[in-house]
Amino acid sequence: MSEEVVVDLAKAESLAMRACLAAGANDATARSLVDATLSAALYGPPVLGFPHFVDYLDSFREGRINGDPAPTCERPYPAFYAADADRGIAQLGFDLAFTDLVEAVRTLGVAVFTQRNSYTTGELGYYVRRLAGEGIVGIAATNANAMVVAKAGGPAVYSTNPMAFGFPLGDGSPPLLIDQASSATAYVNVVAAAAEGRSIPPGWAVDETGQETQDAAKALGGALLPFGGRKGANVALMVEMLSAGMSGGPWSLDTPSFRSGSVSPAVGLTVVAMMPGRADDGHVERAHRQAERLQRHGVFVPGVSGIEYPRPASEGLKIPRSVFEAIAKIAGV
Repeated sequence: MSEEVVVDLAKAESLAMRACLAAGANDATARSLVDATLSAALYGPPVLGFPHFVDYLDSFREGRINGDPAPTCERPYPAFYAADADRGIAQLGFDLAFTDLVEAVRTLGVAVFTQRNSYTTGELGYYVRRLAGEGIVGIAATNANAMVVAKAGGPAVYSTNPMAFGFPLGDGSPPLLIDQASSATAYVNVVAAAAEGRSIPPGWAVDETGQETQDAAKALGGALLPFGGRKGANVALMVEMLSAGMSGGPWSLDTPSFRSGSVSPAVGLTVVAMMPGRADDGHVERAHRQAERLQRHGVFVPGVSGIEYPRPASEGLKIPRSVFEAIAKIAGV
């Protein structure tokens, strides 16, 4: 394990804001990105908090993210929002539409947000977690550049194409939250393994020749495998249609890399938001009881099991030292 630095929440927030502004982000972009990063650091998978934040900082400086965008949002149907991120971050476009989206869901029972032309979405669970905080059920889907083969030996045709689902479980409880890739693992897990010199499990990836490998470095030069073979590939295709198909964003085969070059990946994002019945239906309370019941049966309930909620204010964030130092250097600290 890499050495970690423990930083209190206020210091982490201040450092992240300084780094964003120093890297070329405007105030609104920095605020949206830092909020999403802190949310991921508190409740998401560790690799998608501050480690992925460094990718954003590099991309601001290298031109893959427009640091001063002018996002737009149209409403072609009463319950449908179609946004263009103007090559900025996905979180900003979502934030700007969020209040109207929530109002539409509470009025109509369901609403859809789509967005094209953004940098990668970061932790996809963030979007449905935001909705769950408003008592709303959410499903989200996104894509990026092709890095997943449909089968071993074939070309990379999909991104990891993650999907997220959030269901509110009431006040005092974190929401049930599923956030997983269509690939056997998330790309950032392979990046982390390669950086730390660790091998990866069989079934995760192939090398550049199309042969399965447990060498993380060779996997970065090859491609990831879908989970569950053809069934996982079908899920990746479904996510591709929901994200790129619904938003009008580029297919993964046509999407530039989010880690190199100077061109925005311009990816798609779709979020479907639904009310969990009427307020007097008791559906949220019923779902809470079911989550507790499953845990008593030894079931891991994602977003709930092992999560202390709310986290103690005195508890610091653990950031890998190399990540902390990279952010501090950009921030000029």
